[in-house]
Amino acid sequence: MKVKYFDNAATTALDKDILDKMMPYFSEEYYNPSSIYTKSINVHKVVDESRLRIASCINANQNEIYFTSGGTESDNLALKGYALANRKKGNHIITSCIEHPAVINSCKALEKEGFEITYLSVDENGFIKLDELEKAIKDETILISIMTANNEIGTIEPIKEIGRIAHEHGIAFHTDAVQAIGAIKIDVEDMNIDMLSMSGHKFYGPKGIGAIYIRKGIKVNRINDGGHQENDKRSGTENVPGIVGIGYAILKACNNLEENSKRISELRDYYISEIEKRIPEVKLNGDRVNRLPGNANFSFKYIEGESIMLLLDSKGICVSTGSACSSKTLEPSYVLLSIGLPHEIAHGSIRVTIGKHNTKEEVDYLIDSVVEVVDKLRKMSPLYEEGK
Repeated sequence: MKVKYFDNAATTALDKDILDKMMPYFSEEYYNPSSIYTKSINVHKVVDESRLRIASCINANQNEIYFTSGGTESDNLALKGYALANRKKGNHIITSCIEHPAVINSCKALEKEGFEITYLSVDENGFIKLDELEKAIKDETILISIMTANNEIGTIEPIKEIGRIAHEHGIAFHTDAVQAIGAIKIDVEDMNIDMLSMSGHKFYGPKGIGAIYIRKGIKVNRINDGGHQENDKRSGTENVPGIVGIGYAILKACNNLEENSKRISELRDYYISEIEKRIPEVKLNGDRVNRLPGNANFSFKYIEGESIMLLLDSKGICVSTGSACSSKTLEPSYVLLSIGLPHEIAHGSIRVTIGKHNTKEEVDYLIDSVVEVVDKLRKMSPLYEEGK
């Protein structure tokens, strides 16, 4: 049975041409870019070329890009590194209640260090309220961190306006753009972004490699002790194959962004339309318009999302019940609870994330399977009989 993969928010398949670009740096050009002989200097140039590719895709400068192990480390560096470097300016940070666990848990760690964190609420579609953001700002506020797009419900936040508010108050602005890079256009200048996190495996690049954009003049302490790589921002021998991969992957994603987004959005809208047409008592979570191209998160009343996921898995379909970073818990998604869903409805949710390799035939198979599985589970559910 060929697997039908619809969990591209969790990870994407590494493109074969990107792997081919990476291969020489595993065994042939294996040199440490921090050494000073010719072979290493040549590898160091390759690292900087990748830095330039990333910078060109987000309208940044080459020397504002730093490599990390992924989105989690980039978020930790942005939050903790900036907070610790700027503690004398203030101890207050503003974020939202639906951020990725890498941001939420970094903030919780900073609270133990004496920082005050404001967690902004969101509306029923997952948007923060700009007036609440303004009201939350204090003299002690040094950083605002709001994700570009939510990993579970796909809602795209008004990043440009958030950045404008931050800058009007002299506050730095970080955004976790892990889900957004390669899916929507990102311009750090136009969008008033001071720091931005990304991860290669979300846009058909390799796992274990990420990057952070840090605007020139933004002071950030490194958070792991070691050598002086990445201009003293991130210690550790550079992952050259991964760096090559993320550079080529982001360039490919950005060059094909408009074409891919249009096709993926059409498949997403078709899936949403058919599910709403063929299954009663369902709710689309997240904003219907301002959402990531491939994201469709539905709640199905009277049944469990985990049961839906497992039955779909038996049919060779991969979907999720939420973030892969927090899906091992039996608790309902904190994102869905934050947008106002009651526990019993939040529990009945699955997230489908369509990618560039999915076909119309696969989406048809997904739709038919979801309809069949939901019907089967509801016939077994005493809650469904009570609610009819």
